[in-house]
Amino acid sequence: MGLKPAWGRRVKSDWGTRSSRQWAVDRVPSQAHTAIDRRENVAESILSGERVERRLAAILAADVAGYSRLMGQDETGTLARLRAHRREFIDPKISEHKGRIVKTTGDGLLVEFPSVVEAVACAAAIQREMTERNTGVPEEQRIAFRVGVNLGDVIVQDGDIHGDGVNVAARLEALAEPGGICISSTVRDHIGDRLECVFDDMGEQVLKNIARPVRLYRVRTTMSEVTIVGSSLKGTPALALPDKPSIAVLPFINMSNDPEQEFFADGITEDIITALCRYPSLFVIARNSCFTYKGQSIDVKQIGRELGVRYVLEGSLRKSGNRIRVTGQLVEAETGNHLWAARYDRDLAEIFAVQDEITQAATIAIAPAIAAAEQQRAMRKAPESLDAWAAFQRGLWHLVRYSAADNATAQRFFRQAVNLDPTFSGGHRALALAQGQAAFDFQIGNTPGFLSEIETLARRAVALDNADAEAHACLSVVFRQRGDLSGALTEAEHALVISPNLSRAHTVFAQALIFSGRPKEGVVSLKLSFRLDPRVRSADRANFMALGLYFAGEYDDAIEAATAAIQGYPEYPHLYRWLAAALGQVGRLAEAGAALERAIAISPGSFDMYVRNRPLFFRPEDHEHMVEGLQKAGWAG
Repeated sequence: MGLKPAWGRRVKSDWGTRSSRQWAVDRVPSQAHTAIDRRENVAESILSGERVERRLAAILAADVAGYSRLMGQDETGTLARLRAHRREFIDPKISEHKGRIVKTTGDGLLVEFPSVVEAVACAAAIQREMTERNTGVPEEQRIAFRVGVNLGDVIVQDGDIHGDGVNVAARLEALAEPGGICISSTVRDHIGDRLECVFDDMGEQVLKNIARPVRLYRVRTTMSEVTIVGSSLKGTPALALPDKPSIAVLPFINMSNDPEQEFFADGITEDIITALCRYPSLFVIARNSCFTYKGQSIDVKQIGRELGVRYVLEGSLRKSGNRIRVTGQLVEAETGNHLWAARYDRDLAEIFAVQDEITQAATIAIAPAIAAAEQQRAMRKAPESLDAWAAFQRGLWHLVRYSAADNATAQRFFRQAVNLDPTFSGGHRALALAQGQAAFDFQIGNTPGFLSEIETLARRAVALDNADAEAHACLSVVFRQRGDLSGALTEAEHALVISPNLSRAHTVFAQALIFSGRPKEGVVSLKLSFRLDPRVRSADRANFMALGLYFAGEYDDAIEAATAAIQGYPEYPHLYRWLAAALGQVGRLAEAGAALERAIAISPGSFDMYVRNRPLFFRPEDHEHMVEGLQKAGWAG
């Protein structure tokens, strides 16, 4: 039901390229020639100066997940079921929402709507109906659609539509889960609160052959309504299992009627992850990667493959008045077998005891070899005030959204947590992290004394709870920024002793190693950080990988790492600096010069700070090494 050469997943190029043309000619000669001729007519019209029709449109792109597999198993039956779905409800639903089917062939479709609200409402209705229709159908026979919706300017000719607006919709469809809907931020902004949907922020994504990163959202019609079917069909490469018991804790579902309690469920999840991270006998996936599954109903087998874990812990939370009900279950990812399940009904004040009970039960259930589990679980110090914990969790919610406005809100909540419970270490070190983010990433409040203020907060957090690994990691960063590399290493090592699975601890340890003249060891630690947090990208972490490889003299690998990272972070200046230096070292001078120009153009101040003025945490010989590469790239000093 879509023109594959133009916008399907099988073709790697964009509309009108030679590869898509050849694929079309080989696959569906008559229809493909017509579509190609239309695109060439559009190009000829533009080149000749002939006026073409343009309009703003909501574009819906969809196709069937695993269509080739379905056709290979039962071609006749698959076509019959697909046609029935189209005839009985998909086409009527599109008409109901004022959509116009632009083209349909094979397993995909392209539809134009006059309104983004109608487009998303139609997509949600189709996915709900498909969920019901797949009930009781064997998984290998289920038909599940991926849907992408974008709003953009399109060129119209002979009833067809072309342009970046269409291409973006196709890219969004490719990123949607089977049974899911993916939309652009433009669509999200126009919808506002007109639909009863939940929008999960997927962050900015670099889409192939699209010039600028696009912020994406995953759409759910209610908190628990949409079930994504056929998700095991997605061809994500499986990660190898670690050599010790491995676990991922999925975000607990907020079953309360109050959406404001979402942070409460997130807090339970995060605290359980933190507690499990303390066990050296376990391999625990980081919070950030686990939370990429928030709001989705995905088969645990797929999660096990994508995260490389043997076990998945999932649960829900329902809050009513001063009572709370928490349920949890532990599933073996490979088989789907339930190993343990429990329900806890408690007064709200006992929430920390519930967290400890779930953590203890999970560790004992998944790894009989963890004989010391009961002794380990008492290491976490809970805040005395539940209100302080709630404010802390609200602050974390804003902090990870990574904007200047959210950072300011996060700092306000963290200060509230500190005021409510001055003995809670989490409030102090989270405020230190937020202030560091504001200064280093948003250039807000970067006063001469800001580093001293951050250090005071980090030291206070460590003093309040010496078993808080995050606090030691935070203090390690402060020491490194001050040039105290010995202190940075000590604090990072302390964090790893407390919490061997803390991805951030491995990252700050790698940073301290790299700047202490041990770059190869630092790269190893960074790789482990990536493995513990495999689904989350970080410009900072990618930058340290590039510079670690550069300091190790592995220039080709540094070029590869920097080039790959730039695809995701084209406006991050540090990556271009290391790319220019590495290219200069291997004699690729034209490319080196271009990267150097880009590094300076994006952030002249950053270039001066790191090149003209040696930072305290750069050893003189490392700084000279970097400058040497930049001079070979063409920097005159």
